[in-house]
Amino acid sequence: MKSEDVKKLRLCVITNSIEIARHALKGGAGAIQYREEKEKDTIDLVKKGKEIKELCDEHGALFIVNDRVDVALAVRADGVHLGKRDMPLDIARELVGGRIIGASASSVENALKVESAADYIGFGSVFPTGSKEGVVVTGIEPLREAKRKIKIPIIAIGGITLENIKKVAEMADGVAVISAISGAEDPEGAAKRLLEMLR
Repeated sequence: MKSEDVKKLRLCVITNSIEIARHALKGGAGAIQYREEKEKDTIDLVKKGKEIKELCDEHGALFIVNDRVDVALAVRADGVHLGKRDMPLDIARELVGGRIIGASASSVENALKVESAADYIGFGSVFPTGSKEGVVVTGIEPLREAKRKIKIPIIAIGGITLENIKKVAEMADGVAVISAISGAEDPEGAAKRLLEMLR
């Protein structure tokens, strides 16, 4: 993965909202990860994905599609982010070629398993989060260990807010946030403040 792409992943905003994506990008977010409910029709995913991709292009940001390699290819996304239950990374690589592949890991052991096939690892949930059910909360120490042992970029994810972002800023290449932006009264301002904390 190019070094400028790693810099863009410093603040990645996960959303299914065109409006939130627009505000986050205006606030300086370098990447949008489009995550939608699994039951959504592919035609709807492609339509919304194209709109968010256009916004990302306008701002020179990365556009990553969650879970769905077919949708990522259809909208010419910069990459795809895959979890344990999604398409195997080696098959995804054959399909997406040089596009970015992100992989989820909730332990250093998981991270070591996916390191060779991914371009970056979304590590967590570092803090408790309400965005997904049955989430494993890793805490800070495994994140620190992953950063030490893993050669590819580590993006901290899970329950990251303005209040705790400083705790992970030094031990990750970037952070991925949801409610810190989508739950803010001023999403654009929230993105700016998060980036300031990451500097």
